[in-house]
Amino acid sequence: MISKNFADYKKHYAQTLQLGGPIMLGQLGIIVVGFADNMMVGHHSTLELAAASFVNNFFTLAFIFGMGFSYGLTPIMSGLFARGKHRDIGQMLKNSLLINFCVGVVLSLVMLMVLFNIDLLNQPEELMPYVVPYYILQLISIVFVMTFNSFKQFSDGTMDTKTPMWIMLGANLLNIIGNYLLIYGNFGFPELGLTGAGISTLISRIVTIIIFFLLFTKGARYKQYIEGFKQGVWNRQDMRQLIELGLPVGILMGVETASFSLSVIMMGWLGTTALAAHQIVGVVTTLGFMIYYGIAAAVAIRVSRFKSLGSKTDIRRASFAGLHIITAVACIVVTLVFFMRNQIGYLFTTEPDVIALVGVLSYSVMLYQFGDGIQILFSNALRGVEDVKYMAVAAFICHFFISLPIGYFCGFILDWGALGIWCGFPISLSTLGVILYLRFNKITR
Repeated sequence: MISKNFADYKKHYAQTLQLGGPIMLGQLGIIVVGFADNMMVGHHSTLELAAASFVNNFFTLAFIFGMGFSYGLTPIMSGLFARGKHRDIGQMLKNSLLINFCVGVVLSLVMLMVLFNIDLLNQPEELMPYVVPYYILQLISIVFVMTFNSFKQFSDGTMDTKTPMWIMLGANLLNIIGNYLLIYGNFGFPELGLTGAGISTLISRIVTIIIFFLLFTKGARYKQYIEGFKQGVWNRQDMRQLIELGLPVGILMGVETASFSLSVIMMGWLGTTALAAHQIVGVVTTLGFMIYYGIAAAVAIRVSRFKSLGSKTDIRRASFAGLHIITAVACIVVTLVFFMRNQIGYLFTTEPDVIALVGVLSYSVMLYQFGDGIQILFSNALRGVEDVKYMAVAAFICHFFISLPIGYFCGFILDWGALGIWCGFPISLSTLGVILYLRFNKITR
């Protein structure tokens, strides 16, 4: 996989990092907010931290599926941008906004049905007063997240990754300030705990849409796309293309997240301590996940551009250069988690049982970093060449027929508890990574 001509790879390293750097910084902003949310909520109340774990794991499924669905826009935009079709870009964005809004409404209705039947999940009763209001606030924000996704993928696909980065970082800072005011009741604001964190998150998500819309309609950077946006029409052809590319990616990302979300139900069977530890470790895992996706998203953009230009050699070199970068990052993540495993829990809580369990679960996190990085890289490379159906099926099989059964078997049949539930992830993610690599290698040789 490593080329003899290092100069060619060096060029791809630089261009991938230049394009992916702002995406990674934006993703890291999400991680910082996740850490801040859980640290502030955890120090306010362990019960609220457990409630946040329960709610966030469900909504992460909705948000990740929605993000994956919106990813169908990126290779389309990148291909149009490479050919200079600015008017078509504006029209495609218009169609993307509509279809993503509709997906947001559908996801909201699905999550509403889960709320109506939440008692069937047999979670600790003492969590429900915290769960319900926080759940409702997350529910309201889905359509705003989906709309922002359209703008972000449009911007990324047209090689402008910095604008979404600054908007996301600004919104994240606003979210942290809102948490400080509303969780603890500082500067005369009401002390709302977990509900305050939900309100702050909702406000920040609404602000991202307002800012991006104003930049798009008033800013000089996007002026060349306005005519196509205004005069373009909603049409079946564009929407069909968005669905055909976006739905398999949404399924791939959704089933991975679903395996984590369903695992949180099993964690709830073990009690509040397991739920709180699961939430903390889940936040930590996003450190690698979001960075990998930032790099891989840049690879998808570059691969789709090379596909439009008909350069298979550059498709492969850009993809494997991304793999080299992700492997290096995974080594750093594993090293950090190993040395910090017994201290991580203190960032979020003072409960000794939760802190100890976080240290134990960290070993599973370290084991699956490389497999996770590989499957993320090649799923995005396949997205760039618009080969997406195969990977959705592979992801479904790996997560639902490998990860969850192994987790249940080790957790409850072997009685390994919380660590057992996490045992399935390293095996399923590594298997998926190998499958997607073989697929990519086959269709690009």
